[in-house]
Amino acid sequence: MTFAHDTDVALRTAAALVNTARTAHGDTLTTTDGLRDFYTQWGWTGRVTGDAHELDQVRELRPRLRAAWAATSDEGLATLVNTLLREGRALPQVVTHDDYGWHIHATPSDAPLAQRMQVEAAMALVDVVRVGERSRLRVCAADDCDNVLVDLSRNRSRRYCEDGCGNRLAAAAYRSRRDG
Repeated sequence: MTFAHDTDVALRTAAALVNTARTAHGDTLTTTDGLRDFYTQWGWTGRVTGDAHELDQVRELRPRLRAAWAATSDEGLATLVNTLLREGRALPQVVTHDDYGWHIHATPSDAPLAQRMQVEAAMALVDVVRVGERSRLRVCAADDCDNVLVDLSRNRSRRYCEDGCGNRLAAAAYRSRRDG
């Protein structure tokens, strides 16, 4: 594994958040119930108000995080990360809770959810920059999909997102060979 467990989780969570804006079914983060489901699914802790303003703030964060996957250089990614950290008022602290062991939180648990999401993603992206692994931030290789993914495979071979694009394309190729 290239990254610490908390970095791995934060990167996958950031990708999942970005991908809520672009799915085959449209935007999947349109209601406060959907935000609460996302919060629970990805194991967030701390304050959540569950109101429309919080939903709007989280939705507005998605294109800013997507920019990490569009960065064409380490310098560009570092500039984005520094902006996210500065604007998120990051103040790293070493903490332990649940089953994570010692790890870093850079915002208080009562900070707004969107701010915590922003800083959590930025802290994970710090590790991406530090170890020179920007190439692990990818866009799905399916022609009809622009979801983002984090390739955490040992051999850097992951090409498709979590929405089943790899299986869909493999099935289409099989049908084409069989019928061809």
